[in-house]
Amino acid sequence: MNRVLGLDVGDVWIGVAISDALMLTAQPLVTIKRESNKIAYDKIHDIIKENNVEKIVVGLPKNMNNTIGPQSEKVMKFAEKLKNKFNVEIEYVDERMTTLMAEQVLIEGSVRRENRKKYIDKIAATYILQSYLDRFNL
Repeated sequence: MNRVLGLDVGDVWIGVAISDALMLTAQPLVTIKRESNKIAYDKIHDIIKENNVEKIVVGLPKNMNNTIGPQSEKVMKFAEKLKNKFNVEIEYVDERMTTLMAEQVLIEGSVRRENRKKYIDKIAATYILQSYLDRFNL
């Protein structure tokens, strides 16, 4: 069965989450260090192949006034290359506040400040993907 991937794309880290087989829930998967775009694309491609992914939901970091800024443009460029390289469908989800929500979960879980960076991006990706799945399953 096909799954959906969720991405929180940043300049240094890419958080990755994946749906369950029924596409009801999102789980954090991995955080990829973006040493180069080629390495990041290769790692994402491996995940796509291993999990039979046909669609990727990408968090779009819109400005608070709902406009597209320079960071959103970089994310869309990265996502379009994924689409063209690996023949996957791309959907965008507003990711405003997902990093703050992820950090709050880590604080409530008593994760030490120095350890939060290990988890925050993949948890933000989980929020991004879960918001898509919730809309998809209405």
